[in-house]
Amino acid sequence: MSTENQLHVIFGTGPVGVSLAEELIARGKHVRLVNRSGKGNVPEGAELVAGDASKLATAQEVSQGAEVIYNATHAPYETWPEILPRLQENMIESAAAFGAKLVVIDTLYLYGETHGRPMTENTPHVATSRKGRLRAQLAWGYLQAHRVGKIRVALGRAADFFGPSVLNSTLGQFVFPGALKGEPVLALGDIDLPHSYSYMPDIARGLATLGENDEALGKEWLLPVVPAVSTREVLKLISEELGYPLGIFTVDSIEKAREQRIFDETFVSEYEELFYQYKEPQIVDSHAIEEAFGLRATPLKEALSTTIRWYKKQAGEDR
Repeated sequence: MSTENQLHVIFGTGPVGVSLAEELIARGKHVRLVNRSGKGNVPEGAELVAGDASKLATAQEVSQGAEVIYNATHAPYETWPEILPRLQENMIESAAAFGAKLVVIDTLYLYGETHGRPMTENTPHVATSRKGRLRAQLAWGYLQAHRVGKIRVALGRAADFFGPSVLNSTLGQFVFPGALKGEPVLALGDIDLPHSYSYMPDIARGLATLGENDEALGKEWLLPVVPAVSTREVLKLISEELGYPLGIFTVDSIEKAREQRIFDETFVSEYEELFYQYKEPQIVDSHAIEEAFGLRATPLKEALSTTIRWYKKQAGEDR
């Protein structure tokens, strides 16, 4: 059966949802993006509809006819215990109702502290944080629904995001806008430790590939990343691309983040249990998905250059 014009429904219009839509459209798919307002900037050729994914009837209504459903939703940390299980249930029920495949973007939180060991698909889910334990429970729930034959699902995990349209990330609005102005940039934790960063177009290609390949189903995958380098090295590459040195303001503890009032207290309180990610190496090994489907992560210098061009365009410096 031809895959052209198949309906692919994406819940969420943040960077993941929009980038995924661009990738699917390039692959000839009919894309429907769903958010609560029905408003926002979406790629040309994509359909945008209003729908609250936390309401089952609505989620099923907008999913009707889908070949693949993608859960690219996001919610504030403080709402996770209430919202994420409900979103999961509605995604599973919607996929089951129409026989659609389900692809879910996931985090690394469920692994917990790895003490520098590379994360692979075989890394145990031993998080002790509330968010990590919740993510582990959700991952189990998705895969259990697959095991019992209710749905067909694949999970794709990413490290810290960066790339065009990515703002709310440690390698986003706290780095690039200041760097373009020659101002000091913010960096978290020990910036000399290796730290994997996931480039948004690579995330999109990975998720689209999971949706296309039945061999991906019933499994959890680490999406393509380049070999980890230190955050200091990443900032050095940005500096070289811009042609001038960057000052670095390092926040090496959650206490310092509080003292400097860099983030609001609600966020700091929620993020405190996750700050270990910046105190130990965070190394993602994506060989499995690369070998299974021939995917390759974008070279880091190229990815950073494209990201800088996007930020320049947003700042009116399109040159």
